Amino acid sequence: MSKYFSIFLVFMSTLFWGANFNVGKFVVEYLPPTVAAALRFSLASIVILIIVYFKEKQFKMAIKENFIMYLLLGFIGVAGFNGFFFLGLKFTSSFNGALIMATNPILTASLAVFILKDSFNKNLLYGMLLSLFGVLIIVTNGSLSKLMNLQISVGDYFIMLGNICWALYCVLCKRFLKNSKPLITTAMTMLSGTILLILLAYQDFNLTELISLPYSVYMSIFYMSIFGAVLAYLFWNMGVNNLGVGKTSIWFNMVPVFTVIISLIMGQSFYFIQIIGGFIVILGVIFSLNFFNFKKVYKIMRKSFSEKNI
Repeated sequence: MSKYFSIFLVFMSTLFWGANFNVGKFVVEYLPPTVAAALRFSLASIVILIIVYFKEKQFKMAIKENFIMYLLLGFIGVAGFNGFFFLGLKFTSSFNGALIMATNPILTASLAVFILKDSFNKNLLYGMLLSLFGVLIIVTNGSLSKLMNLQISVGDYFIMLGNICWALYCVLCKRFLKNSKPLITTAMTMLSGTILLILLAYQDFNLTELISLPYSVYMSIFYMSIFGAVLAYLFWNMGVNNLGVGKTSIWFNMVPVFTVIISLIMGQSFYFIQIIGGFIVILGVIFSLNFFNFKKVYKIMRKSFSEKNI
């Protein structure tokens, strides 16, 4: 698989996750967050297990080699991440949540340095910091003074735990899984995480309420299951497998950008400075991936400028 196709897949996963915030906000108006998450991943697990059964003939061998790690990664990356994130949003604002999750690429890359012994080159670091600055502009509407008035709540700690869960999921998948293709990894971790989510949602489950839901809620759950879970997790795992943890994690900052773009399409008001923030995020991603040799461009421009002034 080529580098650029891998980047395209990761790009699509962030688009799907970005839309999840808009769709998920609509769904939780009708269902408790625990039930919504359990339904989403239950359908997603069924779909991806069917795909694995017909496509991956050696999946039984992968399960034997990685059974314990699949359980652990599912609890961390599916149940842990989603559970802590939605629980955190009950006690804190989406503003605080977005700020905390914006630190995920740097957290993930840092863990990769210590656990995977990955290199942490300057371009990657500068790109992450630039993207983080862009996210701050988006969520604060350009008023960075809001950061001085932040109040830490119990919800912030829950979201930070979810943040750590996602970073660990990305790194541990790369470190401990053996002979596990991205499709199998996605299916088995999703299945184990779903089992835990179902147990957590059991006390909130109401069959009568579920049957009487509007058709649009079912369609929203379908989207979050197929696009926001199956394809998003699969594409992300393929990116980690082909690009590495650090260069994949930087794309996570595109999630709030897509959330804002979709909100604009749906008629929500916006500030021009948020568009500037989005471009800064994209620039940071481009910089970190070394799409362009910035040093070479700088030298050419400097040489050209010097020759003109001879």
